[in-house]
Amino acid sequence: MRGSIRLGQFLKLAGLADDGALARQLVTEGDVSINGVPELRRGHHLQDGDVVEVDAPAGRDGALVRVLPD
Repeated sequence: MRGSIRLGQFLKLAGLADDGALARQLVTEGDVSINGVPELRRGHHLQDGDVVEVDAPAGRDGALVRVLPD
């Protein structure tokens, strides 16, 4: 990844959501947190080092954001 990435895109790329519809649902239902803080905006721009966690029907999962400089 170069530059920045939005939360909805990251959820799909990290395999935390199968598609955009599920990513939207997870975020709007409050099942996604960034660095332990719930996030309700799919368009939130993630920063290098952010920890994204999801409480999905299949269980809790997470991923670390690594952003390469432009």
